[in-house]
Amino acid sequence: MWNPLSKLTGMISGHGGFVNAHAHFDRAYSVSIEDFTNTQGNINSQLQEKWKLVDRFKSQATEDIYFQHISSALRLQNEQGVRHCLSFIDCDPVAGERALIAAKRAKEFAAKELKMRFLIACQTLKGVVDKEARAWFEKSLEHVDIIGGLPGADAGKEEEHIRILLAASKETGKRVHIHVDQLNSAEEKETELLARKVIEFGLEGKVTAVHGISIAAHSKSYRQELYKLCRDAGLSFVACPTAWIDSRRNETLSPTHNSVTPIDEMIPAGLTVALGSDNICDIYKPYADGNMLTELRVLLESTHFYEMDELLKIATSNGLKVLGLT
Repeated sequence: MWNPLSKLTGMISGHGGFVNAHAHFDRAYSVSIEDFTNTQGNINSQLQEKWKLVDRFKSQATEDIYFQHISSALRLQNEQGVRHCLSFIDCDPVAGERALIAAKRAKEFAAKELKMRFLIACQTLKGVVDKEARAWFEKSLEHVDIIGGLPGADAGKEEEHIRILLAASKETGKRVHIHVDQLNSAEEKETELLARKVIEFGLEGKVTAVHGISIAAHSKSYRQELYKLCRDAGLSFVACPTAWIDSRRNETLSPTHNSVTPIDEMIPAGLTVALGSDNICDIYKPYADGNMLTELRVLLESTHFYEMDELLKIATSNGLKVLGLT
């Protein structure tokens, strides 16, 4: 009997294996028993609260501890058939340079011991507008493969955050990956803002939007115009399905949709979408194991997108594109 899942996994293997285009390996396996307790309950906190709660781990982690976490995640990815991957790595006043140095060690380990291509992006949890945080961001630029960003970390100054990232891209020639529209809310229009700024800076084809969950919360007419704008900007996307399938219930009225990057509309609109695991066994996703096949299955089922050739691209070649490896 013909099994489409077996067929698809065989095709992925034949094309060099999965590409994990977005992860946070430096805090993989950092969730603790205390995070589950009723007194703290860190795993149940809101996203923006977790951005601060991870400071406890970051402040205590030595370079060697960071290396253990990153290399453990890389080994698991290797066992699961991932051959290329990208991880955002914290580089801010709390983490200092410890995580980044550990990631560079892990990069050498992955290449030598696992025969994997491991790329590094800077994570800007403290933003880039604040003077001290900006200094750490700028310090990271010579060490990372891709410039990472999180406009929400500079709430109220998202446009300035994006401008700083894109200016750094113009100066260094490096690609940019930016977290946008993560709250599954029609109040968010970060993807539109990003696309317009990409065109303004003349960086078409060099910028990738990570997540884009809130896009599906908008009206169909808005979504269609947004896809045209993104295509003009050459803006690509990374979907991390299990990271947002748990989007919290609220009473805001919006089009019926899943809290997953709407690839069923994006792919036909001519946009490039890759796949990522996002967080692994930390306070963000305590039960996540980084399995890319799980991510792919959640993505295709939640969006009712069954085009096998396109799914193959999402799992493999599109990942290479957004990582700048093709």
